[in-house]
Amino acid sequence: MVVFAGQGDPRRSMALLWRTPGSPEVRTGPGPKPALNVDEIVDAAIEVADRDGMAGLSMRAVGERFGRTAMALYTYVPNKAELLDLMYDRVHAELPTGYAPEPGWRDTLTAWAGDLWEFYLRHPWVLQVSQARPVLGPNEYVVLETLLGILYRTGLDAKALRRTVGTLFHFVRGLAQTVTEARHAKVATGMSDEDWWYARSALLAEVAPDFAERFPTVTRMESDQGFQLDDETVPYLEQEARETFRFGLTVLLDGIESARATSA
Repeated sequence: MVVFAGQGDPRRSMALLWRTPGSPEVRTGPGPKPALNVDEIVDAAIEVADRDGMAGLSMRAVGERFGRTAMALYTYVPNKAELLDLMYDRVHAELPTGYAPEPGWRDTLTAWAGDLWEFYLRHPWVLQVSQARPVLGPNEYVVLETLLGILYRTGLDAKALRRTVGTLFHFVRGLAQTVTEARHAKVATGMSDEDWWYARSALLAEVAPDFAERFPTVTRMESDQGFQLDDETVPYLEQEARETFRFGLTVLLDGIESARATSA
């Protein structure tokens, strides 16, 4: 399930994201104090999405947390599209921003990538919001500002930095997606990764008796224990993704080192 941000009215959505004067949460004047506010609604919506996923997110589900109907929320947030934009931007405020420069850009990028990885695993619904169209909210820009602040220490030029930003986000996001899908697969199918793999891989010798001849390099990797993981107590796909994250990040950082040397 892929969800695209920015589906509501642009002016209203941007006013809510950036707290433009005149948007509901910053209105002032006489009259009774509003029973709710936008931030409370967004926080409740994030809790719903964390618990029930994107499929369980609705204005009705959020309203129930306050003992109210969905219609009661429309005074503050015009519809679910704007709510999703606000949720996506607000939850990104969790990510750290104050990375000290002393360890060097490589160690700092490693810490940044690890923080982003854990963030995605805490809020897997964020991974269903397509990056094709950014929200353009303040916290989303803070995340970008933080990463660029680290990357500028590498000395790469602006175009190289832009491509590095995309590479890092796609790398971390893609592997986190694998973990969240693996976790959901067990719940959705009632079968663990191990049982699923065993039930099918055990049949390869039967359905493909010439497997070794047809796929000699795959067979060689198996005999070299290339598919063996370090910790059998962790579900296979989740551990594979975590190991790939650690190894792949090192490869990416080595690539940045190489690019720095080339551009020097």
